[in-house]
Amino acid sequence: MAKILVRNMQKHQQGVVTAVKVGGILGQRIREMGLMPGSKISVQGRAPLYDPVAIRIMGGTLTLRNAEADYIEVEVQD
Repeated sequence: MAKILVRNMQKHQQGVVTAVKVGGILGQRIREMGLMPGSKISVQGRAPLYDPVAIRIMGGTLTLRNAEADYIEVEVQD
């Protein structure tokens, strides 16, 4: 299994969050949205210029800017 950042995931690709690599207020905000290690996510789609990215988590849809998605590491199947 490969580890990549959410920013690099393809549409409909699924994975499990392994790490949130930022601290402070941004790290806290990301974790409060449910993006914690062990959370299952899938990419629903992207905007025409690839920013932001829409992900599916815990039965809901969450939109992240690429600047935020760069801090979330995900393990995906090859």
